[in-house]
Amino acid sequence: MYKVSSKLKIFAFVLIGLGALLTVVGFFNAPHSEEDVKQMLADEASHHGDHHAAADTHQVATHGDEHGSDNHATMDHGDAHASGHDSAEHIEHLYHQLANKPWSALYVACFFFFMIGLGVLAFYAVQKVAQAGWSPGLFRVMEGISSYILPGGIIMFILLLLSGLHINHIFVWMNEGVDVVGHENYDAIVAGKTGFLNVPFWLIRAGAFLVGWNLYRWNIRKFSLKQDEEPQGNVWYKKGFKHSAAFLVFFIVTESIMSWDWIMSFDPHWFSTLFGWYVFASMFVSGITVIALVTIYLKSKGHLEHINDSHIHDLAKFMFGVSIFWTYLWFSQFMLIWYSNIPEEVTYFVTRIEDYNILFFGMVAINFLFPLLILMNSDFKRVNWFVVTAGIFILLGHYLDIYVMVMPATVGESWFIGMPEIGSFMLFAGLFLLVIFNSISKAPLLPKGDPFIGESKHFHY
Repeated sequence: MYKVSSKLKIFAFVLIGLGALLTVVGFFNAPHSEEDVKQMLADEASHHGDHHAAADTHQVATHGDEHGSDNHATMDHGDAHASGHDSAEHIEHLYHQLANKPWSALYVACFFFFMIGLGVLAFYAVQKVAQAGWSPGLFRVMEGISSYILPGGIIMFILLLLSGLHINHIFVWMNEGVDVVGHENYDAIVAGKTGFLNVPFWLIRAGAFLVGWNLYRWNIRKFSLKQDEEPQGNVWYKKGFKHSAAFLVFFIVTESIMSWDWIMSFDPHWFSTLFGWYVFASMFVSGITVIALVTIYLKSKGHLEHINDSHIHDLAKFMFGVSIFWTYLWFSQFMLIWYSNIPEEVTYFVTRIEDYNILFFGMVAINFLFPLLILMNSDFKRVNWFVVTAGIFILLGHYLDIYVMVMPATVGESWFIGMPEIGSFMLFAGLFLLVIFNSISKAPLLPKGDPFIGESKHFHY
């Protein structure tokens, strides 16, 4: 029976505490009005004006203004800056971007860790339906990681609800008047989608998805523990098989709609028929990677004696294979849109290449090259530190993938990695660690009642 170490608990609570503090500070520092943005621009201009004054004291003496003449005009009159950067339109645009920034950072981190739990649950269901013989020894690890979808899903729904209540404005299709002809916010494309993209229906779908996913997770965990209590019969195993088969049908439909609702609708003028698969590949490889990392950690602490290098090898094969699958989907989506060069389609990538160039292509390199180079060799898949290194790069790359999916539509060119991004990641990472290891400690690590556990214990590649 695994017991969560006090060091791990302290580490998780420190992450949660520091993350919450940085996140709150990030929200506090965000502009709360357009006047805050004007003051910020004035402070920046003052900073540049000070440097300019040091180089040209005659100009300071002439104008008596540390901001310089252009900035003086902005401060005194509120007119447009000579370069156009302090115009009323620019200030309003910048205000909305910077106000969205902490919310977007919180959303990215929340979704990233939630999708890991959901990806593990899908992988678990696949193993059940396939009646795989190698993986039952890892079922308790999968059950522990997938337990995060309950608290993670509640937080996710709260964030969606806050968006629907207009507490934040990260979803542009929720703006007032977008479907009202003649309104200043009217958008003909968004107005044509309001039958699907409307807040009540959007929240109902989200609630139904979360209930369905958590209901399966609760049932399959119960069946697994019941099977341990009655190892001579396979009644609970068969129930788990049937529920897993039904769940996979439910999951493949709801995951696609979820990816449209929770991610793709940030860009309501754009759509891709591959997007559901693309998000699925990201969550699947991230989930499998976390299974491998948690397994290696537990092994290092003297647990999971029934797990050998061949199990790690198989997990690493999935990490490698799904990373290549993700790259195939990314290239298929990008190449076809780039080649056709249709304005309505290419706009999605134009904003990311222009404003997020390093992150956009960097995350592609991380998600493809590092798994390819580190895990291609079969022997390397058996070496724990190779698998851990590849896993760290995979998780980093897919966090950046979610970041690049969300930020261009909500924050635009005003992005930078600051306290909200760091704090949100730490907050949810700490919560994730606390939940999954606490869940793992609640049951024996060996599912002795599974009919394939003997094959799993003696599995060798």
